[in-house]
Amino acid sequence: MNLLVPLAFLCLATVAPWRVCSQQQRLLVNMTLVPNARASGALCLDGSLPAYHLHRGFGAGVDNWLLQFEGGGWCNDLTSCFERAKTRRGSTNFMNKLEVFSGILTNNATLNPDFYNWNRVKLRYCDGASFTGDAVFTNKTTTLHFKGQKIWEAIIHDLLPQGLGKARKALLSGCSAGGLATFHHCDDFAKYLPTNATVKCLSDAGFFLDERDISMNHTMRFFVKSLVQLQGIEQNLNRNCTKSLYFPDLCFFPQYALSYISTPYFILNSAYDVYQFHNILVPSSADKQGLWNHCKMNPAACTSDQINTLQGFRLDMLGALRPFYLSSRRGGMFINSCFAHCQSELTETWFGDDSPRIKNKTIAEAVGDWYFSRNICKEIDCAYPCDATCHNLIPLRSGQLDD
Repeated sequence: MNLLVPLAFLCLATVAPWRVCSQQQRLLVNMTLVPNARASGALCLDGSLPAYHLHRGFGAGVDNWLLQFEGGGWCNDLTSCFERAKTRRGSTNFMNKLEVFSGILTNNATLNPDFYNWNRVKLRYCDGASFTGDAVFTNKTTTLHFKGQKIWEAIIHDLLPQGLGKARKALLSGCSAGGLATFHHCDDFAKYLPTNATVKCLSDAGFFLDERDISMNHTMRFFVKSLVQLQGIEQNLNRNCTKSLYFPDLCFFPQYALSYISTPYFILNSAYDVYQFHNILVPSSADKQGLWNHCKMNPAACTSDQINTLQGFRLDMLGALRPFYLSSRRGGMFINSCFAHCQSELTETWFGDDSPRIKNKTIAEAVGDWYFSRNICKEIDCAYPCDATCHNLIPLRSGQLDD
């Protein structure tokens, strides 16, 4: 069951609460559980069945498919994973059964001109490891299923006979932890589809950096190491990457895995990604006195030294992307300077009247030009605060790495 209903109250309460929502109809898409998943052990953290939301394509897009990984952080220890299993991040039992499709997922041709009539699928996230784990933890009272890799495979096998197996065009996308998942499943996705299909991948806010925090500690690296070990991820990372690094778990970071991906790829990211700013560059463990609190909530409140630190983060991201920028003929980029995290799922940032732009091009236009080979698209914004199109974005609240 798919519903079109006026949902003005759902409009951007967490992104731009001062804005008045447009009175457009929002698309609600029903959840589909994967009944055959239990046989292969492809279960959410709490043992519930995995799920997705599918809205059928039509017209010229009836044989085209867009798959979107849901995001939502990670859990890297038993305590956080047990807690996660009691929420929508670890169990389909706690998820909304109807999901809003907007931005890149909307069926509105005006708001999503290139993908509106495709088959569009949102893969629900309930494993806590970007759909990459394959392990089980059991004690006397509880079992945790770290089965993200199996969930990915189960959903794909459920969709193949529904038309995905005959796709003419396909795009694998994702936001945040879901954006990270696209790096790890891009080439595998292409292998499932016909050899003559046009298959490409898009990561939105998934280019998480292996970056030292402001106290010069490798907070994110240690987090990833514990995540990889707990959830049995290493066996599912790119083998060419893991063979090339002394610490194979580093291949969980996109900057190390990217050069081994052969499928055409587009990277959408803010150079001042708010999640990374709050949790990788300035985690609470590195700012116990709260000297960065005002800066985190409002870039205009940052001191000159803090701005310099943020500019250094931007340069490190661009440095990590430089090999891709120079060598990938089929790759695309849109690296803007908004304080944002995830920009493809909301109409207001995807293709709205005042969406972020680089060289007067919206994110939707850049991705469409790249996917359909209308134009070469490797756009890098000037440094903050030069971009006047970022006015509709504000920083997210500080959180934890497993939020």
